Amino acid sequence: MSKISLLSLTFIAIFFFGKLNATAQNILTTNSKKLTQPLYLKAGDTVAIVAPSGILINRTDEIEKAKTLLANWGLHTVVGKHVFNQNNHFAGTDEERCEDFQWAMDDKTISAIWCARGGYGAVRILDKLDFTKFKNNPKWLIGYSDITALHNLMQVKGYESIHAMMCTSLQDDNETIAETIETFRKSIFGEPLSYTLEGSNYNQEGSVTAPVVGGNLSLLASLLGSDTSIDTSGKILFIEEIGEYKYHIDRMLQSLKRAGYFDHCAGVLIGDMTKVKRNTTPWGYSVEQLILDVLKDYDFPIAFNMPAGHERDNRALYFGKNVEFIVKKQQSTIKFTNP
Repeated sequence: MSKISLLSLTFIAIFFFGKLNATAQNILTTNSKKLTQPLYLKAGDTVAIVAPSGILINRTDEIEKAKTLLANWGLHTVVGKHVFNQNNHFAGTDEERCEDFQWAMDDKTISAIWCARGGYGAVRILDKLDFTKFKNNPKWLIGYSDITALHNLMQVKGYESIHAMMCTSLQDDNETIAETIETFRKSIFGEPLSYTLEGSNYNQEGSVTAPVVGGNLSLLASLLGSDTSIDTSGKILFIEEIGEYKYHIDRMLQSLKRAGYFDHCAGVLIGDMTKVKRNTTPWGYSVEQLILDVLKDYDFPIAFNMPAGHERDNRALYFGKNVEFIVKKQQSTIKFTNP
C-alpha cells in the first residue's frame, strides 16, 4: 500500500472516529440530561384535582376527604369542572378530561396536579396536551397506575413527577394508610425522602446513584414504540402490577427486554406485584424468579419489596430525581438526593 493511500485511510479513520465519538457524547448528554424540578409546595399553594382516566361513581366522599387533607396541610384545592362527568368507561369525554388537565397545566395559580383515580383513559389525551404555558410554570403531577402514561409524558417533555397516592386512596381509613399519606406529604413539600426495604434472597446486590423512572408495567409495555416510551438508559426502572397472570407479566417484561429497556439500565426496583391471577396451566414458580429469569443477562442491582403500587402501603417516589440505591440480600436502601 502506498504512503498516500495509508495516509488517506488514517485521515478517514480519524474523521469517522471523531464523528462516532461525538455521537456517543451526544447520546450520553441526552441520557444524563437533568429534568426540570417543579417548585415544592408551601402553605397557601393550590392543588388541582382532575380525573384524566376512569369514571368516579359514588366517589364524592373521597374527593371531600382529599380536600380536607390538603386543607390540614395549609393548601387550597380546586376541582376540575368535569371530574364527576360520566362518559361510558371514562370520567367524561376525551375532550372534557383533556380540558380539565390542560386547565390545570396552564393556570399559574396551581402548583400541583393531583389525579383523582386511575383506571384507564389517560393515554387517550396524551397527544392533545399543549406544554406551551406549562414550561413557563412547571408543576407536580401526582398519581400512579394509569397515570403512568402521564408520568411518561412528563419524562419525555423533561419534567420530574411524583408517583404517589390518589384521591381514591382515601377510601381507606387514614390511620391504615398513614405511611402512604405521610410520604405523599413529604414529597410535595420537599422533605427528605428515604426508605429501608425488607431484604430478599432474590435481590441482586449492588449500588448506584441514578434517577428513578417507570410505573405500572402494563402501561410501560403498552407505550413501547410510541413518542412517550421512556428512555431508561442510566436510570433505575421501577415497576409494579396488579391483577395479571404470570405469563402476562413475563410477556410484558420480555417485550421491554426485546425493545432494549434493560440494555443500559442502572438498576431495577420492584414494587407490589399483587392479586396475580391463577392460570389453568401453572407457571411453576414465583413472580420474583420470573423477573430474575428475564433479567439474568444483566448485572445491575435489583431490589424487591418496595411498598409502592396498588396496595394500601403505597410510598411516594420521585420520578426523574436521583436516588442512592443500595441493594443487599439483608435489606435495600433508597435515599433521594437534593430534596
